[in-house]
Amino acid sequence: MIRLAVRCQPEMAERVLAELVEIVPGGVEEERGSGYVEYAIYGPPGELPELPDIEVAAGEGLVEIETTVIPDDWADRWRDFHEPVWVGERLVVRPSWEGTAEPREGLIEIVIDPGQAFGTGAHATTSMSLELLLELAETRPERGATCDLGTGSGVLAIAAARLGFGPVSGFDHELPAIEAATANASLNGVEVSFQRLNLREHAAPAAPLWLANLTAPLLRTVAELIPTPSGPDQLIVSGMLAAERRQVTEAFAARGYSAVAHRERGDWAALRFSWPKPPPAA
Repeated sequence: MIRLAVRCQPEMAERVLAELVEIVPGGVEEERGSGYVEYAIYGPPGELPELPDIEVAAGEGLVEIETTVIPDDWADRWRDFHEPVWVGERLVVRPSWEGTAEPREGLIEIVIDPGQAFGTGAHATTSMSLELLLELAETRPERGATCDLGTGSGVLAIAAARLGFGPVSGFDHELPAIEAATANASLNGVEVSFQRLNLREHAAPAAPLWLANLTAPLLRTVAELIPTPSGPDQLIVSGMLAAERRQVTEAFAARGYSAVAHRERGDWAALRFSWPKPPPAA
């Protein structure tokens, strides 16, 4: 097994990640250090992308590319790094090999098999999205249709279904993500429809709530493609750096949305947008 690591300048991180995801649909591992961000992928030598492709993806932000041979039992040992993730006191996301959480009234337990798709609940962008989703569910009794854009392993879509939103649909450009999300939905006993969709070219179907854990450039594209006036009433977006929060806010504000809640954790940010409702008739 080979570990291929790409180091880039922090200010180029989001752009490099967006390009890497295009050529590495299985997702990447992220590590941040002093003056750099490192993205790593794993696989047999013949299945990894060619170095010229990696260099083009990193572009001017490239700092270093390094390949490392790792033990053959890595596929088993990597599980040691995936532990249950608690979101407040009401929701826990755990891998399938971890035991069931201690029973607790009102606890929602989501079981995810991390595979070739991004999203185990551990990343700050995912956990912050879940926090905002829980907050929305607690303040709004209605549970309408929901679309999860860039669904990855399906965590957000499954959480929405478990919270009573529906019907729930998930969209991703990568087939491995659709397959992983479908399997995870079945594992959790929820009905979610997953479909392939290129979010750079097409808007998701109309629904009162959209969830989008994507890179900042793609979030801006999502904003541009919102079909007004039939766009969502609420959006929960994440995947952006905290430094990019203003750009993303402005992109949605240009379509008439107001930021009503936000989270920041480390370098990352998440936002909830609302479409202003007209005042009641006199």
